[in-house]
Amino acid sequence: MFLGTFTPRLDDKGRLILPAKFRGRFTNGLVATRGLDRCVFLFPVDEFTTIHDRLRRAPLENKAARDYLRAFLGHASDEVPDKQGRILLSQPLRRYAGLDRDVAVVGMGSRVEIWDAQKWDEYLEAGEDAYAETAAEIFDDM
Repeated sequence: MFLGTFTPRLDDKGRLILPAKFRGRFTNGLVATRGLDRCVFLFPVDEFTTIHDRLRRAPLENKAARDYLRAFLGHASDEVPDKQGRILLSQPLRRYAGLDRDVAVVGMGSRVEIWDAQKWDEYLEAGEDAYAETAAEIFDDM
């Protein structure tokens, strides 16, 4: 399970050193793709396969489903971390998420999100007031 927030830097080639805590789950590779809210998602290959199986059941006649699949799969790249635990984030993914140098690598349970560090701080600050209310709504439904 991916937990915690780490703040590494991208190198000049767009490579990210994965936090040591996350590397074991990515040993067999990962898929990087366009996330939600202007971040990049990293999935272990088996988790991505599960998500893809769900997505491919979407009807081809549904334009919204086609559009989502094009963005989600069309920007996806499979990667295997090198011996130093580095992966290359493609230029289109870096551009989409506004990643330049300082990033936040956030464990989200079954996936990892990569954010521009400043945008991540702004996101947290903007949502702070609603945090308790959202928790009450989520846990009230359980």
